[in-house]
Amino acid sequence: MPAASVLYMIIPCYNEEEVLGETAVRLREKYQSLMAMSLISPRSHIVFVNDGSSDRTWDIITSLHAQQPELFSGIDLAHNAGHQNAVLAGLMTVRELCDIAISMDADLQDDINAIDEMVREYQKGNEVVYGVRKARKKDTLFKRLTAEGFYRVMQGMGTEIVYNHADFRLMSRRVLQELAGFREVNLFLRGMIPLIGFRSSCVYYERQERFAGKSKYPLRKMLSFAIDGITSFSVKPLKLISSFGLLMVAVSAAAFLWAFISKFFGNTEVGWSSTFCSIWLIGGMQLLCLGIIGEYVGKIYAEVKQRPRYIIAEFLHDEDPGTPGQSSQ
Repeated sequence: MPAASVLYMIIPCYNEEEVLGETAVRLREKYQSLMAMSLISPRSHIVFVNDGSSDRTWDIITSLHAQQPELFSGIDLAHNAGHQNAVLAGLMTVRELCDIAISMDADLQDDINAIDEMVREYQKGNEVVYGVRKARKKDTLFKRLTAEGFYRVMQGMGTEIVYNHADFRLMSRRVLQELAGFREVNLFLRGMIPLIGFRSSCVYYERQERFAGKSKYPLRKMLSFAIDGITSFSVKPLKLISSFGLLMVAVSAAAFLWAFISKFFGNTEVGWSSTFCSIWLIGGMQLLCLGIIGEYVGKIYAEVKQRPRYIIAEFLHDEDPGTPGQSSQ
């Protein structure tokens, strides 16, 4: 039987005071169960990452650490860095302390019971284990169509992405070390992790309703996240602009020919509507193309400044003198 692995759970938190207590209780019970089955080491930890919350989230994390420092740890970011940066901050902080790390949101929508199978998949030799939703029956029709459309668009753009997978995943220490080499500021972990390679597998689960609180991803943020994902991993939108430009040249040539023939046969009339619509159509297309180009230029601007993706203000952790790497596969 493989040696028990040191597991660190990374839980990004942004204004999660309503759910954090229940999340801690359920994860504690799950850790006790996993330790009883010798699937994980007693030196495993649960790490809550406070992403600049304005409520009592950090106070609750501090209290959990004070009550049970051998299990609960906390990372306090100096400001709100965003969900992806919060996940990365946790992973990079613990990469030398663990054998495996699992990232999961704090809202209890991801199935905690899937952790057992994730660890077993790791023991089989998989360096990455993706938590994948079985279905989206509980989503609204709009959310289901937009989410599924997003994955299809990403795959159509040539991005390697796991369908219906968010940020519930297990990664080995080896994968975390490789992930540290990705220095881009514009993070889209769902696309970055498959680029690392290594053997991987999927664990399927039913996603639950949010236990408490409100979603931190309204439509505006979802659209922004989707645009970031597409423009961070594909240049096809730029190629589409070039194709569109060639198409408009061809259409313009045809229109010029039609206008010349009409003029030759004396069939010309002043057409206000057609002229008006054409100007607005072409103008709108030009602005759209400029917007797409601007999105890429903006990403280049953010990357070349090389500002830190996150700043850790405090790390609450009970240091263990053991060497977690000894139990690695």
